[in-house]
Amino acid sequence: MTAEHPTLNADKRSVSPLPPGSTLGLFGGGQLGRMFAKAAARLGYHVHVFAPEEECPAGEVSLERTRASYDDLDAVARFAQSVDAITYEFENVLGPTVETANQYAPVRPHTCVLSVTRNRLIEKSFLRSSGLSVAPFFAVASAAELERARNELGGRAVVKTTAFGYDGKGQTMVKAYGESDTAWRTIGAPEEAIVEQFIPFEGECSMLVARGGGSTTFFGPFYNQHRNHVLDLTTWSAEDDSPTAREGRAIGAAVADALALDGMICIEFFITPGGLLVNEIAPRPHNSGHLTLEACSISQFEQQVRLAAGYPPVDPVPRAPAAAMVNLLGDIWEGGEPDWAAVLKQPNTAFHLYGKSAPMPGRKMGHLTVLADTPEIAAETALTARRALRRDPT
Repeated sequence: MTAEHPTLNADKRSVSPLPPGSTLGLFGGGQLGRMFAKAAARLGYHVHVFAPEEECPAGEVSLERTRASYDDLDAVARFAQSVDAITYEFENVLGPTVETANQYAPVRPHTCVLSVTRNRLIEKSFLRSSGLSVAPFFAVASAAELERARNELGGRAVVKTTAFGYDGKGQTMVKAYGESDTAWRTIGAPEEAIVEQFIPFEGECSMLVARGGGSTTFFGPFYNQHRNHVLDLTTWSAEDDSPTAREGRAIGAAVADALALDGMICIEFFITPGGLLVNEIAPRPHNSGHLTLEACSISQFEQQVRLAAGYPPVDPVPRAPAAAMVNLLGDIWEGGEPDWAAVLKQPNTAFHLYGKSAPMPGRKMGHLTVLADTPEIAAETALTARRALRRDPT
């Protein structure tokens, strides 16, 4: 079984950059959209959010909101006709949705980028055919095929759904003979899945790549630590010119060129003794880039606004030698209302909440960022500040 990636032909319409006062459409209403809308407002743009959820953090800070299902193509068409350009804050927007919208307003990144990155199997096939290093993988359509692939890959493997997976959802580990049936049921017995060789990596990092108007710029690398498959801590150094940083930029430029990118992507990597392996691509800003709000002259969200409006990206200028970010999950509320005063009184800690009403374990409710002289100092300060929030510190 194989997957073909679509031909990558960018939207060729000649569109002049949009001046402030224009309206940018946004598919998705979560926290990434909220920070995009706030960056857009600072630059003088209006934002119209399209999202089906009743709770919509982005809608709270946007000029207008359409609440409709992504498969309501009539609503999508009306939305697209009311805006000047469109972008998105997550990749699981339906293909017909974006194609309908693109008939009325330019969608950036263009629809072919979304077609590649929303499907793990197409994405990995695209990367491999572009000569980029990824973990060995197979497409599978049953528990029996999963077991054969696991054997072929040498034992330990990770099986994932091809779509609608994030923060560890839609994936599980297969370690030994006899586990494939259980693993297949765990991911929902899909029509198709991807099974990848388990990589004993040394670490994980990510790189934001912005491309448009003949220019390519980068944020990162950001070094990431996860807990229960959810990003927990990110650190960054302004002066990082390590082999990892240089390789990450080189791969980032190659991926952006191969995608004919006109927007922003985030590439997640495994760090191995032999170099970087591409894990996955997100066609949007990324959780690991939130620290750019304080650490750089231009944040990942302002870069996204500029790109969506048709301007070329600009190189970010560091505001500090180093930074760290920690996520605030709903778990922090388990002992009662967090001790906000413990963080708000600290002048070196930037505090962001996303406007979500119902804290639940594992749900991203906000983040903290600390600027410092070294990544280690920034990380320890951020972790200490997060611990101070809990009424029952653990």
